[in-house]
Amino acid sequence: VFGGLSNRFDNFHCGFSDAFAGFCLYFRDPAVNLAPKCGERKSTEILVEFQCSLNNPRRLRDGDIIEKKGRSALSCTGCTWTKSENGLVIVPYILSPKYTSPQVSLFMNAMQEMESVTCVRFVRRTNEDDYLNIVETGGCASFIGKIGGAQDVYLNSDTCMTRGTIQHEIQHSLGFVHEHSRSDRDNYVNIMFQYISPESVSNFEKEDTNNLNKRYDYFSVMHYPVYAFSNTSGKNTIVPKPDPSIPIGQRNGLSILDVAKINALYQCGEYSSCFYIIQLIVDSG
Repeated sequence: VFGGLSNRFDNFHCGFSDAFAGFCLYFRDPAVNLAPKCGERKSTEILVEFQCSLNNPRRLRDGDIIEKKGRSALSCTGCTWTKSENGLVIVPYILSPKYTSPQVSLFMNAMQEMESVTCVRFVRRTNEDDYLNIVETGGCASFIGKIGGAQDVYLNSDTCMTRGTIQHEIQHSLGFVHEHSRSDRDNYVNIMFQYISPESVSNFEKEDTNNLNKRYDYFSVMHYPVYAFSNTSGKNTIVPKPDPSIPIGQRNGLSILDVAKINALYQCGEYSSCFYIIQLIVDSG
């Protein structure tokens, strides 16, 4: 049924994942050797969030993770959003009125895609005490998990407006760290510290993560691109192994395993990856 998809869609990489008994479709992004400056977009519309977060007044870790005083930004024990009796995870939010109508539509599409394949529901805040306060300044940045009260999510209206970038920061707020920070990352990527400036090394620290019994995901919207924080022209800082040509750092949208991890963390047992796989194929024409 799926034969020839790789021939029909030149920009897609098709393959199987042993995490699912089904066909997985991932977007292939051309390798980019140099990190763009804030505000620049490559032809593939991939935006490097951390390059645009340097002006954020808050203390950031891993490029776009806001550190909470008194707690490691990457320690998310008990910081998930509450699951209601009907099995849905309600995440209230406020969206800055400074976003344009097309940008608001982009937010809605990004959130609705996440809702369609998980038990998470994003609702406009009324009087809830805990909520996401999505603002249009400060680059692209978020806290890890629920911190309580008004929780800022920075999504710059000029530089962070892609579906995948929005979903990336929202996934942080749901409790997820970067894929390259996983405890088992050394089995899947080499970090080329010789091309990383000393002040940027902390962005590549491994963490004691709960990997939810899911395999490492090169195609995750939470993965850094190959050139992240590179200080040397043409030199990559993250090299997939055993195949260095594996594309990483896409910001087109959730991967199959991104969906699986959200559902695992929030125990959305009734949701399946099958719908998402089919929807990807349908949306691709």
